Amino acid sequence: MSSNGPPDPCVQAASARVPKGSQPAAPTDSMDRRGALRVGVTTAMALGSVALAFGLRDRGGHKKTSALPTLKDHRADKPAGATDMAIVRGPDPAANVRRAVEALGGMGRFVRRGERVVIKPNIGWNRTPEQAANTNPDVVAEVVRLVVAAGAGKVWLTDASVNTAEQCFARSGIEQAAKAAGATVIRPDASAFREVNVSGKLLRTGDVLFPFVEADRVINIPIVKQHGLSGASMALKNWYGVLGGQRVKLHQNIHLSIIDLAAMVKPTLTIMDATRILLANGPTGGSLADVKQMDTIAAGSDEVALDAFGATLLGLNPNDVGFIIEGMKAGLGTPQWQSLKTVELGS
Repeated sequence: MSSNGPPDPCVQAASARVPKGSQPAAPTDSMDRRGALRVGVTTAMALGSVALAFGLRDRGGHKKTSALPTLKDHRADKPAGATDMAIVRGPDPAANVRRAVEALGGMGRFVRRGERVVIKPNIGWNRTPEQAANTNPDVVAEVVRLVVAAGAGKVWLTDASVNTAEQCFARSGIEQAAKAAGATVIRPDASAFREVNVSGKLLRTGDVLFPFVEADRVINIPIVKQHGLSGASMALKNWYGVLGGQRVKLHQNIHLSIIDLAAMVKPTLTIMDATRILLANGPTGGSLADVKQMDTIAAGSDEVALDAFGATLLGLNPNDVGFIIEGMKAGLGTPQWQSLKTVELGS
């Protein structure tokens, strides 16, 4: 591959915010991909060392986690007969969001008056909406409006960007759209993180953005895109963005670390953005030739099912995507999304 190809996501992930130290310099778009891979292989840690960096200790020196907060279970009760999943297609992203949420029973099913809600889009990259590396800002704004209308007492919107947060939040169009819709936008500076007990198979502790510690409800708004390491980045993978530190270390067992984070958060609702999807050179993208207009929103509470549906949009077999299978094994949902009570609506 030529030196002007997209940078390797393993190396780019190392530029994530580091709450207890300095931020590594972000690689440029001209970084040689093979060179980046060589660096990744050379500096890769064994699984035990990776765990150590995120709070694990060996048998002789376990880090105590009992005093650390654990995130709440943010899932909402499901009324009898309620729809599990909604898939809506149409030219207006905001209208697609409204129709999908209405098909699930309305935002009032998920958010009660006075509750504190954190909304988590993908704002990882210094890209425009047309490049489909981040969640569509029109989708984000409509979710914020629905949460505000449901009577939420506080609405945060945040993500731990990989590229410089100020640039990502602005160029994606998400910061302006979210603020205009009524959200309080939290950028991932050092003061925004809190250490929590993850209790995962790989991750014992981690530094997460504080709204996830304080929130009563959590809404995930991922974008559907190809990912160079995990195969895809959708609902489950979007939880990488709650975490500070040098996330590149997690790529040594990417599928398991994805599930550790998803199991930690236990979101209330996921609204998956497939307005434009990134078919190649993910997760960063850059070329409009890699983008396909799909004009689709999928929503529900089963993130494994949503990711299985999203995988089909990318031309993938869900059974070949490691984190989807690991999510099923962990009891987070089913890849057989067709087995759920699903409503599909056209334009």
